[in-house]
Parts: sequence; structure tokens; C-alpha cells
Amino acid sequence: MKAATIVEGQGIDAIELRDVDVAPPAPGEAQVRLHCATINFRDLIVAKGLLIPSMGGITGGGTRIPMSCAAGVVTAVGEGVSRVKPGDRVSPIFAQSWFHGRDPTMDMLGGMADGVARQIANFSAEGLVHNPDELGDLEAATFACAGLTAWNALFLARPLQHGEWVLCHGTGGVSLAALQFAKAHGANVILTSSSDAKLRRGKALGADVTLNYRTDPDWAAKARNASGGVHVVIDVAGAEQLDDNVSALAPDGLISAIGMLGSAFSWTRIGQVQAQIVPVNVGNRDEHEAMVAFAAKHGIRPVVDVVYDLTRIHDAFRHAESGQFFGKVGINLY
Repeated sequence: MKAATIVEGQGIDAIELRDVDVAPPAPGEAQVRLHCATINFRDLIVAKGLLIPSMGGITGGGTRIPMSCAAGVVTAVGEGVSRVKPGDRVSPIFAQSWFHGRDPTMDMLGGMADGVARQIANFSAEGLVHNPDELGDLEAATFACAGLTAWNALFLARPLQHGEWVLCHGTGGVSLAALQFAKAHGANVILTSSSDAKLRRGKALGADVTLNYRTDPDWAAKARNASGGVHVVIDVAGAEQLDDNVSALAPDGLISAIGMLGSAFSWTRIGQVQAQIVPVNVGNRDEHEAMVAFAAKHGIRPVVDVVYDLTRIHDAFRHAESGQFFGKVGINLY
């Protein structure tokens, strides 16, 4: 089978596509024919080495198979496996042995553990979740990292309530998943972007208020005026946007600190501003299963904007790097 490999910090051009043999699944493992995957900003962080130096970055060094979000079908199981069977439609969870509780394990796909940019892989059967019939493979392949991050940003530290307001920044996978989850839950959503065309697409997805932060320097004040104070901010930009986000908050609101698209993570400023800042570190298997059940129940259809073949993985990563997409960039693994 074919697999992509990467060395953290060597860049997109250093991604290699190789032919790799796959052993039969060992006891406790399931072999999965992966059909498709989607790219997260975290994958660009690995490729470009944005978190590399003292602690070995995300991968710990060495060659790694990248990416963390995929879907496929079980083709074989090892001895003692009862969680899945051949023919089951599944996705691997982000941290392969983080099943419950709030203490993440370090076997995160595309990081310390080999990821999903490959056609066939053996996973711990306990690290797989079933994908419901209501979701196609590409849709299910958005959930392990981006979807679950959005889910816990909304419902973990301060569970979102019906009628409250969420501020979603940008139109990447996390922000659009948060928009869709929030609307299905009966909340209101403000969406920001630097593109009016993307804001129109966001409006079609259900955004109640859209604001162009590039052309409107008063976007934070307008967000506060429209909402009376935002209850949850989906913070993907990081510390450079923190002061504006704080100014838009309701008194009991919080900032779900997720990303660092333009600067350091916002959690580096905890204690420096008068606001609750909560780091969001994806989530566990229980939360993944609850999220997928919610999506199926409410007819949520995650957005995959464009799909590349695995042989064009470099183009897929460059497209993700450009920001010229809406939702997710997918990779076909057939």
C-alpha cells in the first residue's frame, strides 16, 4: 500500500509517498482500509516545524506518517477483538488510547503515533469508533481532530445553552463545525472572515451575523452589540486577537483557546486579561462518540471544500496552507 511520510520541520516539499508492506493485524488490532482523510492546521504545524525545538515538537522527531482524521472500513481483525468486525465503517480516534476522562494520552495520530495518510493501517480496535450511516466517509473524516475540538470548545468547560451566542472566527474546519453544532443546539452564531464570499457561504450554513474583520475595524464592538455579549469564542487565531475577543465577551463568557493561526496561543496570556480562557485539547473516545451521535441525530453535514488524490498530497497541503478553502481540504486514499 502507499503511505506518505514526513519529518517534522522539513516542509511540505519533503513529504514523500512510499510503497509500504502491511502486516496482518496483531491481537487486539483491526486492519482498516482507509478511504479518505482531511487536513488540519496541526498537520501544517508538523510539516513546517512551528512547534519543534526543545521538546521534540509534535512528533518527537524522526520520520512519521502525517495526519489524524480519516475514515474507512475494517477488513480484518486480530485475536480477541470484539469492538469491531470486518465490514464496519470506522474512524480512528485522535489519541489512540484516550477513552475517558480528562488526561490525554500521547499516542496522537500524526504526532507521536503514525497518522492516517496511508491506504491500509492496523489500529488498536479500542481506538476505533463506528461511523453512522447518516454520514459519508468524507464527512466522518472531519471529526477526529477539528470536529471534536469544536465540540469540546462548545460543551466541555461551559456547556453552551439554547439561545446563547457563539463567535466563530474564520471558515476553517473547527469554526464551521462549531457553527453547525451551535445552530443544531439552538444557539446563535456570529461568523467572521476576511472574505465576503466565504461569509455568504457561512450565512447559508446558518450564521446569524457575519462580519468582515479586514474591512470593518469595529467588528468586535459590532459582535458585542449584536449579541449583548458573546458566551463562547472559538479562538483559532491566538493571542494577537485576544483583546478584541475579550471586549466582545459576556460577563460569564469564555474563550475556547484552540489555535495560533497568527500568533502565540491565547492560553499564554491566562491571568493577564479579565476573561476566562480555556485551552481545548481535542478530546476522548466518549466525547467523539457523543459528537457523532449528535451530528447524525441533527442531520449535520460537515463541509469538505475540495479533495485531492493521495498522489497530490503536496498540492493538498499547499491548498490548506493558502487558506483559500471553506471547511476542510480532503485527500482521497483509494
